[in-house]
Parts: sequence; structure tokens; C-alpha cells
Amino acid sequence: ALSLPFAVGQCGNQVGCRFWDLALREHAAVNKKGIYDEALSSFFRNIDTRSGGNGPDIYKGKICSLKARALLIDMEEGVVNEILQGPLRDVFDSKQLITDVSGSGNNWAVGHKLYGYQYRENIVEKLRKTAEHCDCLQCFFIIHSMGGGTGSGLGTFVLNLLEEEFPEVYRFVTSVYPSGEDDVITSPYNSVLAMKELNEHADCVLPIENESLFDIVNKIHQMINSGKLGSTVKQNSLVTSSAGSAKTLQEKPFDTMNNIVANLLLNLTSSARFEGSLNMDLNEISMNLVPFPRLHYLVSSLTPLYTLADVNVPSRRLDQMFSDAFSRDHQLIQADPKHSLYLACALLVRGNVQVSDLRRNIERLKPSLHFVSWNQEGWKTGLCSVPPVGHSHSLLALANNTCVKPTFIELKDRFMKLYKKKAHLHHYLQVDGMEQSCFSEAVSSLSDLIEEYNELDATKGGPRIDPSRLKIAV
Repeated sequence: ALSLPFAVGQCGNQVGCRFWDLALREHAAVNKKGIYDEALSSFFRNIDTRSGGNGPDIYKGKICSLKARALLIDMEEGVVNEILQGPLRDVFDSKQLITDVSGSGNNWAVGHKLYGYQYRENIVEKLRKTAEHCDCLQCFFIIHSMGGGTGSGLGTFVLNLLEEEFPEVYRFVTSVYPSGEDDVITSPYNSVLAMKELNEHADCVLPIENESLFDIVNKIHQMINSGKLGSTVKQNSLVTSSAGSAKTLQEKPFDTMNNIVANLLLNLTSSARFEGSLNMDLNEISMNLVPFPRLHYLVSSLTPLYTLADVNVPSRRLDQMFSDAFSRDHQLIQADPKHSLYLACALLVRGNVQVSDLRRNIERLKPSLHFVSWNQEGWKTGLCSVPPVGHSHSLLALANNTCVKPTFIELKDRFMKLYKKKAHLHHYLQVDGMEQSCFSEAVSSLSDLIEEYNELDATKGGPRIDPSRLKIAV
């Protein structure tokens, strides 16, 4: 099962960098002999470097030179250059990078309309080359942010390209949403313009809010400082260090937040990389959790949270881990799923957990969660036997739940505040191919999405109304 990640823009590439780093550590912890195995082949190619660096792939035997199956795209060079000078420099080569020098100026139109068309051929060519090396391409991953210009504009342009070039391959998007206090004044424009593209072209979106990440990081620091978790933090901690060994560079404030997103992606892809008694590939998430094509936004929660702080503590009881996954403290988006309506829910468990533990906890939690009447058994479960580094088990919960609606309503309100005054519009309209209708279409696409969630919410607790089924002519 192969996924091909695309990191687009500054945020996307910073998260991507943490993901590749942590993925290599996970594989190293399991693969002591340095043999290129099936687990590694999910995300890495093994290349014979003796023939000038462009050697053939080697499928068996010792690891020669690992290259990540990925494309890194940014219209500024800073972050990609950092990756190329950092500990991961050998995992990427220039054939996987697309950069420019001027950036997108926090403008969706520059990323989508200008750079999109300028770099289209280049992206398609690199996309096809990278895809050729995958013998069984199952899904594309896009990691980007919504508030800036490159991540939102070029990120959604790449999403459209993937649909055109590989319509049958699922498109998963991890989108980092800006907070209300975002320092990018045009972030509501960029986010709403990007939302229209996500509504139409993504199969599954994992929205993540900066505010939630920030809260989680603060909680971890409080727990460490209060001594509740013991004052010792492991030296090779997943969050407290990003280089793994001696830290020379100063930790950036976003590193810890990016690590949380990277951990989400590690857990999400664990079944594709390792063995387990209940394997769940990414396509199954989309097939089982998205009953209506546009309502494909999933709330994610991670537990235990101190996995991220990687602190020496006795592991909490298994049942507590399941309870935590349904508490708001562990969610990567500020929402209230317990008081909203579930369309479906997936539990991806890693480590030494039995199917019976899973079933017992689902039965225990079920009474407190509201599921739509026609999908009372809407649970999808995955068990991967390899836990995250340094832990006995972990859990990622993904909920398709109407609680994402307030996030979208707030985004729309922030958009309308700017749009009513026509503030900053001229920066967008001077870009070739960008018209004012793009704004009105984007906001009406968002309004339609909110309305679809409203209609579902209206059925909560009411009589059982089955949705209209397909009529089959006999």
C-alpha cells in the first residue's frame, strides 16, 4: 500500500520534515539489521548510489541509500533549503523539489493562478516520475496550510492536478487552519478560496487548528513543569528534540506543533507500513467514513498526549486511552463531537492491544455518542502491532462529525468582515485569471457545506428518517 506525500508551502514542508524524520526513527527501531523490507518500501525507495546517484531501485538486501517518495514544493527557498542542509538531506534529491524565490505574498491567487500555471508542467512531470516508482499507488497525501499563499493556493492547485492525472487514486489532505488571531490579515480570504477546492477535489480532509496544537503544547509543558509527569524528559524525546542526537540549532516554537501533526500522520499511515491483526489502509478510511462526498472533513484526536512529550511515566490503563480519545483535550481541532452528530468513526490503534479490548471500549463509549440513525454501527477499526517509538500503545481516533460546522461558520464570518469592505481585494484581482466571482463562488460553496451540516444536525434525536436511496430500474 503506497501513499505519495506532497508537502506544499512553508507549513507543509516543516510538518513533512518532521514526518520523514520520525518515520525513519520508527523504522530504525524495528528494523535493526538494516535490511530494505516491505515496511520501508511504503515510503522510501532503496537506490544503488554507485552508478552516479541515479541508480536502479534495489528491492532486496541491505539498505543502500533511502530516498523518500515525496515531492516538496515551496515558492520560497528557506524551508526546503533548511531540509537540504539538515539531517534529512540524503533522503531527498533535486528531482523531488520545486522552489521559487519570491514567495506568494500570502495571496491565494498568486499561488493558485500564477504559480499554478507557471509550474504546472514541471509539477506534472515530477509527479509522473515519482509515481512510476510506485508499484501500487493507493493514495496521495497533501500537507499544507490554509492561511498563507503557497500552501492554500498552490496546494489546492496540486490537488486539482492529482485528480486530472490520477483520477482513481484517493486524495487525502491534511490542512492546517489559521487561528482567529492569525497575523496574516488575508488568511480568511485564502482559507475560504482553498475550502472551495477542498470541497470539490479532496476525498478526505483532516482539518487541524493552530490554536488546538498550541493548547496541547502548553498542556504538555505545564505537565512537565508541574512535575506531574516526573521531571525527567528522555533525551531522544520525540517532541523535545527534533534532531534526535545532539541539538545544535535552537528549537523553533512551531517544531513541537509540527511534531504533533507528524505523529498524526505516522499513526494514520502505520497500517500501510507495518503488520497488524486488523490492517486498515487509507482508502478504507475514506470508503467507510465518508457517506456523503462533500462531508469529508474528519476530526482527529491523538492519545496518549504525553507520547508527544515523551516523558517517563507509567503507561495509563488502556480504557483511559479510549476515553481520552473522545475528550476535547486530545483533539487537533476545537470542536465538540460528543454533543454533535457522528456519521462514522474510526479507531486506529497501535501496539499491544487485543481486538477484544477494542470491542469492549466501543461498547462502553457508544451510549454517550450520538450516531446518525442509519449508521449506528458506523465504527471502523485498525490494529497495527508496532507502537510508536518508546511506547506500548497509542490511539488515533477519526470522527466524521457535524461538530466541524462552527469552525466553518467562524471562518465564513471572518471572510465576510473583510469582503464587505472589499478590503485587500485589489491584491487578488490584479493577478491574471482571478476575478471577483472567485470570491462569491468560494463563499457560496462554504455556505452550502454549512447548510448540509445543518440539515444533518436537524435529524439528531428525531424520528428515524432514512435518506433517499438509489432507485434501481429492474
